[in-house]
Amino acid sequence: MRRLLTAPRKPSRRLDTSFAIVNIVLLLIFFFLATGQLFGSPDPGVSLARTTQLPIAALPRPLLVVGDDGALILDGTAVDKGVLGPAIMAATDEERPVLNVFIAGEARATDLVALLSNPTLAAVEIRLVTLDVDE
Repeated sequence: MRRLLTAPRKPSRRLDTSFAIVNIVLLLIFFFLATGQLFGSPDPGVSLARTTQLPIAALPRPLLVVGDDGALILDGTAVDKGVLGPAIMAATDEERPVLNVFIAGEARATDLVALLSNPTLAAVEIRLVTLDVDE
């Protein structure tokens, strides 16, 4: 009787794909959560710009002029940032008044964002007014 000396066979290992499937499912969940928040977000209230050529005296009212030094002038009267919202509400009879903001084109965007994030302007619709200067 002849006996062959061989190593005992180890059972073959199969790849476990459950870890990869769980990763793919989690990635899909994160993807749909992220894109759902982007597309399901409320309307930011930004309307497209309209171009109209008006003389400076005919600019729409109420008009908030933002000076280079940050000074605020509402319809010719200096106003403080803290009372900006109530001053606009007092100047108009509308429930949701429109504030036209005139600011220099070279102004920093952070200054404009800081001004418009004023909590007293929550009930006011904002429109930017620019002046086209021919050189």
